Amino acid sequence: MTKQVAVFMGGWSAERDVSLVSGASCTAALRRAGYSVTAIDVQRDVSRLMDHLYPRPDVVLNALHGRYGEDGCIQGLLNIMDIPYTHSGVTASALAMDKPLAKKVFRAAGIPVAPDRIATRDEVLAGGVMEPPYVVKPFNEGSSVGIHIIQSEADGLPFAEGSWPYGPKVMIEKYVPGRELTVAVMGDRPLCVTEIRTERGFYDFDAKYAQGGSSHQLPADLPKDVYDEALRLAQAAHDALGCRGLSRADFRYDGEQLYILEVNTQPGMTPTSLAPEQAAHVGIGFEDLVTWMVENAECDA
Repeated sequence: MTKQVAVFMGGWSAERDVSLVSGASCTAALRRAGYSVTAIDVQRDVSRLMDHLYPRPDVVLNALHGRYGEDGCIQGLLNIMDIPYTHSGVTASALAMDKPLAKKVFRAAGIPVAPDRIATRDEVLAGGVMEPPYVVKPFNEGSSVGIHIIQSEADGLPFAEGSWPYGPKVMIEKYVPGRELTVAVMGDRPLCVTEIRTERGFYDFDAKYAQGGSSHQLPADLPKDVYDEALRLAQAAHDALGCRGLSRADFRYDGEQLYILEVNTQPGMTPTSLAPEQAAHVGIGFEDLVTWMVENAECDA
């Protein structure tokens, strides 16, 4: 019998539009691969979502990005319903999305991270929380949403005028200059290292998704020992968080040391996304990638 797959997309996070593109790409590829697919634009209405899940699908391909779809919430619901789903489970999803907790896990696993501190917005506004340059990060947003680089005390803080929808506390992280690198991991296999180049200063939301916002060099032109270490650290981070399925680890390399920035437990699947590009580089086409994701879907044990 043809496997029934429900593709979750959309949602209501700041990454809704990106998720819709990821979900549409996955839906089309799964249909080409012979699956029976229902695309579901997930709304903030659990009863409506439950209605969409009857008759019950065999698998959910979770193409949601950001809060509620990527942080363990949807994963918990699917665990209760005993419907296998792609990507990581509740604990790994929640840990990876919470930047301070993820960094504690990375430190414990011996994975280098940049120095940071947690502060209230008032403490940051008062000055002296960290010598610039530093990065202001929300605790639990993806796709670089809300991230600002403060190069000097003269730079305006993003919440100085009160327009900050990401909570009362922020993570202040020492800015690491250098090259932006990323590694996708499929289960127990790191794929390759990509260097991301952009004129925007760092790989922000527009650099990720706007046409021409960045360029990708893969494989990255790195010394072999640095290249191999990036692969090793990406797999180590995937394992330390307890990820499964597809993930992507982002790094900065200052010429001497690799620093992990974060792990994305549900990497983008858009036409400009990095994980499908790396899969293609090692000979895994988009249809084969989403097929692998569906065939390896599971609930938490």
